[in-house]
Amino acid sequence: MQPNDSAGRSAVSSGVLTGLSTAAVSGSAAVAGAILSRKFGHGVKTDGFIAAYAVYLALVLVAQALRVVVLPAFARAVPRGRLGAEVSGWAVAIGVPSAALAAVAIVAPHWSAGVIDGNAAGRVYAAQLLPWLIPAAAAQILAALGASALAAVDDYGTAAVAFSVGAVAGLAVTIALLDHGVVAFGVGLAVNGALAAGIPMVQLARKRLLVWPERGGFARRARDLAEGVALPFALQGFFVVANRFAGGLGEGEQTTFGYAYLIAAFLVAVTASSIALVSSAPLSRGELTADRAARHIVAAAWVSLAIVAAAAGVFALAGSGVTHRVLGSAYGGTTGTELGQLVVWLAPWMVASVGVSVTFPLLFVRGRTRLLPWIAVGAIVAHVGFESAGRHISGLSGIATGMALSTFIVLVSLCVLLGVLIPVGRGIVTASLVCGAIGAACFGVPGVLLNAVVAAAVGLVAYGLVVWRLRPTGLVRAWAYLRNELT
Repeated sequence: MQPNDSAGRSAVSSGVLTGLSTAAVSGSAAVAGAILSRKFGHGVKTDGFIAAYAVYLALVLVAQALRVVVLPAFARAVPRGRLGAEVSGWAVAIGVPSAALAAVAIVAPHWSAGVIDGNAAGRVYAAQLLPWLIPAAAAQILAALGASALAAVDDYGTAAVAFSVGAVAGLAVTIALLDHGVVAFGVGLAVNGALAAGIPMVQLARKRLLVWPERGGFARRARDLAEGVALPFALQGFFVVANRFAGGLGEGEQTTFGYAYLIAAFLVAVTASSIALVSSAPLSRGELTADRAARHIVAAAWVSLAIVAAAAGVFALAGSGVTHRVLGSAYGGTTGTELGQLVVWLAPWMVASVGVSVTFPLLFVRGRTRLLPWIAVGAIVAHVGFESAGRHISGLSGIATGMALSTFIVLVSLCVLLGVLIPVGRGIVTASLVCGAIGAACFGVPGVLLNAVVAAAVGLVAYGLVVWRLRPTGLVRAWAYLRNELT
């Protein structure tokens, strides 16, 4: 099968499409989060939800990782006419562990809740959600497989529509069932997963890419799957561990940290993650040298960090006002201020996550994945120590710092594997300093002189104007690279 007539679309256009879809998904999640806060406040119910949702997010991150794991193999299978065989083989490889996890959540929800939630009062609500959330996450993994198969033939639109429709429909179901308690969010996410997986599968069937799986290859794909998902699972495991430590700080602290993390993760998702997804297939089709890998990582980091710096400035000034208006009265005053400050404390984690998001797929393009499971294990062990010390030293801000330290360790490890540590380190540090300095100046001055919300608006406009006027060399080169070279 030949790629369809969208094959000429540039990576930038595809990135915009994927970014808009991600924004729709994350936007629906944000609305759901606001509804959760306004309906159930800030306490044990929301703590239980955040604990269960952390596991859901861990598996959804596995789904995102699966996309970059299989995309190179799918892209190479297209000209050989073996895309259908690859898709079906991978469906079997991911179906077995996904079904096992879903079965445990359905059969033993209270035991599962006890493992993930250190807050005994919140476990009751986590147990209500897990039988819905784990199958929903399994559906998202299947959706990721379908999206990757379509991306191999340059069809990004179907997956974008599927994820957007699923997110909106799931939100509608959640709203309709709110009177049944927090379990409504689990049902909504299950509907979301069913649509996100079902629409790509229908399109694959229309393209005759759903075939009976061939014998053999299961062990190879299982090994590739382990290498591919171990690190992303560990990265999301950082949040699960951090969230459990936050639970020891008192009622509602898990919820506050969870919301701050979701805001920060949204910013990473709509920037670096979108670029990583749409660039994997084009990069697989040509030679990926260390020099090109470094330029790619630094370019994506510049574009992403320019956006992250602006968002951090807004939350630094107006975090309390924004969260109060969006999440309700439970997030006014001290709690809202704490949440806004936490987003700023997570800025270093966002910098590291941007780098990891863009670097991780390149390891599969260059075939340097064998050590990833060991990096994942080492990072998790180190992370537990960082979080224990961070909570003891400064509470939630210390936990946020622990997230950043662990993620930077992962980023350094990946760059070493690719042989790009020095150029990438120099590029990311430069991008962080330049964007951070512009952000500090543009938001800092209005922050001293004006009301917080007005200062945030003025600072955002000033930031955009200064970036446009100065046109930092790194940012200009990054945009030119993404526009012109990834076609």
